Amino acid sequence: MNNSKTVALLSVVIIAFLGGYESAQSQDLPLSLILIDGEKWELVSADHSFTEGPAVNSAGEVFFTDVPKSEIYKVDLAGKVTLWSDQTNRTAGAIMGPKDVLYGASIGGGAIVKFDAAGKPTPIVSNIVCNDLVVNGAGGIYFTDHKNKKVWHVSPQGKLQQVDQNMTSPNGIILWPDQKQLIVSNTKGSELWTYRIEADGSLSHKQAYSTMRLPVGETESGADGMTVDVVGRLYVCTHEGVQVFDTQGRLSGIIAKPQQKFLSNICFGGKNLDTLYVTTMDKVYRRKLNTQGVRYSK
Repeated sequence: MNNSKTVALLSVVIIAFLGGYESAQSQDLPLSLILIDGEKWELVSADHSFTEGPAVNSAGEVFFTDVPKSEIYKVDLAGKVTLWSDQTNRTAGAIMGPKDVLYGASIGGGAIVKFDAAGKPTPIVSNIVCNDLVVNGAGGIYFTDHKNKKVWHVSPQGKLQQVDQNMTSPNGIILWPDQKQLIVSNTKGSELWTYRIEADGSLSHKQAYSTMRLPVGETESGADGMTVDVVGRLYVCTHEGVQVFDTQGRLSGIIAKPQQKFLSNICFGGKNLDTLYVTTMDKVYRRKLNTQGVRYSK
């Protein structure tokens, strides 16, 4: 076969492969692909006041906050729950950043903080209103200010800048797996908003990514914390349950809540990042799924 025919044949193969890849990515991703027969919600911890902020370290251990009690607990790989910090100043949202450093949104302290290995917090930015946050692989932080209807960015160097405003009630916040887009949930509405992240940390191309299902007769989704998996599905805590959206923004289905109380936040944990953890008022539950979560930092 001469060179021109070889090149032509290779071109056809590459085009066919890419076409198949794009087709696979755009196909429906029904909930049945991730639910495992026989797997149900399992109680992890109980008798708390208001749980929030599940976050996973590089080993797969999960941390969660009890906001009113200013406590953080750790769930090890065997499922044992221990008190990790009792000096969080009402930290709500939390997430693991680079080098396994835990970051939190301290409601009581009006600050974004990071915790040392002993569970002691150090402010990164202060005199702010914050609720939930996400940290990228470079150490840049985005957080929501639901009271003033704003979204903020903190650079790895500690520079604070407002990057969005006038959303009805910005609450949950998460990055796409490639860390090039940001998603923010609207608690008092039905929209999930996406943004393109620019090189300086600013946001552009704001648009409604998807519309959440609302309880019958209601106008508020109750959308709170979110997480993503390796495929690009988005998992959102809402009044209706964990709403799961595919890569095209379509609702794949809703995973029923483990209890009827408010569902506040969510993350993947476990050694293989294949177990979904949720915080719901006084309790924390987990459920194994046929997918894996994402770490933004190695």
